[in-house]
Amino acid sequence: MPQGVIVKALSGYYYVLPEGADLRTAVTITCRARGIFKKKNVSPLVGDQVTYELTENGEGTVTEIFSRSSELIRPPIANVNLVVLVFAVTEPVLNLQLLDKFLVHIEHTGIDVLLCFTKRDLLAEGDATETKEMTVAELDRIHKLYTDIGYDVLTTSSKLHEGVDAIQQRLKGTVSVFAGQSGVGKSSLLNEMISGLELETNAISQRLGRGKHTTRHVELLPLEDGGFVADTPGFSQLDFMELEVEDLGSCFKEFAVLAEGCKFRGCLHLHEPSCKVREAVSEGTVAASRYEHYLLFLNEMKDRKRRY
Repeated sequence: MPQGVIVKALSGYYYVLPEGADLRTAVTITCRARGIFKKKNVSPLVGDQVTYELTENGEGTVTEIFSRSSELIRPPIANVNLVVLVFAVTEPVLNLQLLDKFLVHIEHTGIDVLLCFTKRDLLAEGDATETKEMTVAELDRIHKLYTDIGYDVLTTSSKLHEGVDAIQQRLKGTVSVFAGQSGVGKSSLLNEMISGLELETNAISQRLGRGKHTTRHVELLPLEDGGFVADTPGFSQLDFMELEVEDLGSCFKEFAVLAEGCKFRGCLHLHEPSCKVREAVSEGTVAASRYEHYLLFLNEMKDRKRRY
């Protein structure tokens, strides 16, 4: 039975690239999924390695889904090596709480992360506290915060074509996914990276201060130097349905190492004595913003448990 990879999912159809074919030149097989998957509460995902059988009308049916090396719920995609978390420095305003929430979800999967701050050309020079614009100095501070934690961070400007080559080198030979808020410039960046690609882009809503959803489905796109990258719909919020309270601390990279020295096993870093995480926050070696977001997420998860 032929094998392939799902490169796009849309309205119940799965577009399968036959094994060994080049996505830039090959025709994908339009497939439906076998009913047995629904009974097992399993949905095929973009990125899935599958077997399929051809039907009389030239389409196909997905008959088997191979074991996944990784899986993301939002965005829904399988078998990726790298998540490129894309946030604009402004328009929309950089939301570090939402950024940290995305990082928690990705850390829980164990997939590598690259932070990409877009729209560098919109940075303000000097002091912009009155206008609340992001400044070069503030972005430098944020850049240092996340690199000190251990994340790879790149800054780009599609308008000025800055940082695009660095992103391309990082994605070479990988299966990666672009994720983040709506309107942060994911599609613009992909248009710069892949010649001939003309993904729809939209301006930021001035009334709401956030982007419109220009990408409406998940789709793998071929990179010229090898590998695939997926564009995905943007999100304005995430929940913690797949996480337990006890898992949260380990999803903050800088907490995980410190927690080994906590007095109590399973320390939640709240009021427990001899908590190394709280000590590090007091000493300034763990950023106060990260700990504040941890507490917010912890309360959100506890509230969810009380409701259910």
